[in-house]
Amino acid sequence: MASIDNLLVSLFVDEVVGGFLVTVPPGHVGCIYSIFRGVLKNVWYPGMHFKIPIIHRVKLFNAQLIEYTISKDIYLKDNKEIMGDELIHAVTADNKFVAVEATVLIKLDTDRLPEIWQNIGENFVSKVVRPVTRSRIRKVLTNHTLVKSLSTDRSLIEDEIKQELRDSLTQHGLYVENFYLSSLTPIDAPFNIEETTELPVLISGLQPESSPSPNSPPTSSRPSVPQS
Repeated sequence: MASIDNLLVSLFVDEVVGGFLVTVPPGHVGCIYSIFRGVLKNVWYPGMHFKIPIIHRVKLFNAQLIEYTISKDIYLKDNKEIMGDELIHAVTADNKFVAVEATVLIKLDTDRLPEIWQNIGENFVSKVVRPVTRSRIRKVLTNHTLVKSLSTDRSLIEDEIKQELRDSLTQHGLYVENFYLSSLTPIDAPFNIEETTELPVLISGLQPESSPSPNSPPTSSRPSVPQS
């Protein structure tokens, strides 16, 4: 799994003629930072562009369709800005837990890249994409039972999550092209401690304090006699 450095943001810019010309390769767009004016509003599309050495710095963004993969094979401890997520644990309408694997196809709104760079920064995967994706997947699954989620409601769930993601991510300059469920796996309970803080975990086997345990010895009703 590639990191965000070679999927979304490239720090390498092909500079020629003493740094006065910059080449933006196909599939990318360039954003310009001026040491005097900050992030400029204009965007550079593929081709050769003129810049002022030292004054202007150019950063390349991937303008192509990007896969955001949710999978058991992804480990966030290796890279928080990886374009993907670990298994997402959700609860269905009938209080059943499922582990979700999926793929989201995302594309950056190139016209709004200066705004994204200025307001969110380069870490928009961990700041925006990942928390929004987790939240919307869980929200939709709470409206469907486990049996229907695994059968008749699968396409409906995909459409609902796609629309939820579009509504939430578009305002941040990210367009969701499509959403695909790879798998929904029933589980006993979330095994990620961080996940359990976000879900209504049901704990079985606990007795109220007023109810005696079935294995505890019976309590005698005879009053105790003080010893002399």
